[in-house]
Amino acid sequence: MAAKTDHLTPLRATRQLRRIRTFYAAAALLWAVAATWTAWTHPGSRQMWVSVGLLAVFVALLGTVALWLRGLRASAGHRPAHHAAPRRASAPRHASA
Repeated sequence: MAAKTDHLTPLRATRQLRRIRTFYAAAALLWAVAATWTAWTHPGSRQMWVSVGLLAVFVALLGTVALWLRGLRASAGHRPAHHAAPRRASAPRHASA
């Protein structure tokens, strides 16, 4: 018998991946601005290449999270919208004499 909270794991994972996707998008934007600014002021410097490297890291992380979310969304597509079964009151059983 499956645990009662099995359906919560993909929901939690999706919620957490959406949060981290926002963080990675903000970090990629920050490093894009930093790389552009550094390339403008000090082209070819070590600081520019560090900024470009960190930009590549956060873009790769953002892409990975996007792929994971797409996979979770695809696997959740065959699940019903409501995870809980409807409650049905069972008729009381009486012993007949």
